[in-house]
Amino acid sequence: MDQIRQFKQYLKESSRIVFLTGAGISTASGLADFRGKDGLAKRKAPVPYETLLSIDYFRKNPETFYRYYREFLTVGDVKPNIAHRAVAALGDRVSAVVTQNIDGLHQLAGSKNVIEIHGTTREYRCEHCGKRYPEKTVRDTSGVPLCACGGVLRPDIVFYGEMLDEKKLHQAVRAIGGCDLLVVVGSSLVVYPAAGLVRYLPAGARFVIVNYDATPYDADADLVLHEDISAVFAPFADGV
Repeated sequence: MDQIRQFKQYLKESSRIVFLTGAGISTASGLADFRGKDGLAKRKAPVPYETLLSIDYFRKNPETFYRYYREFLTVGDVKPNIAHRAVAALGDRVSAVVTQNIDGLHQLAGSKNVIEIHGTTREYRCEHCGKRYPEKTVRDTSGVPLCACGGVLRPDIVFYGEMLDEKKLHQAVRAIGGCDLLVVVGSSLVVYPAAGLVRYLPAGARFVIVNYDATPYDADADLVLHEDISAVFAPFADGV
């Protein structure tokens, strides 16, 4: 409890807060993380999930990809949880939310300036002509979804084997480089280049990690909370 009070004090004293969030912030909404005990990496699939979610596999095997994608990765009617709402309740004091997640739950909770460095499952685009479609286009169909032009639709995510959007990475670097408090939530901080973003924290800024398991950056943080994320953020659901 003393750690949560300290975290609350940090939030009160900060006006340029950046959140860096990973899959752990969304598990309370019913979404699986990747490497956890019940994560996607442990679920049955014809190939390892790193392969299933690679751009080469998608283009060669779109039928198999979409069969497993619809079952495990589409978000549908999942709602933001108390942690998403608590981040949004901080309002203008949050200068950016940099997320590794593709679920769009930060925006649904009301957060502004959300930088989705791995893309989103809330939108799709045609591999041939680039036309964009909403999520329900895929959710309400079966088989491989096709564009009006006949091209295959792909989720607007960064597949394994693809480069991250340089513009979004630069936005994330600028946001973290100008913050006075960086809060990492629900990220193992082992996936690069996202994990390397913490290195852009400016001198004098505070650094907090909220993650159930230890991370490689715990020793660098001012405060580490290895607690249930929902419990940590429950006191801040209406702001601080």
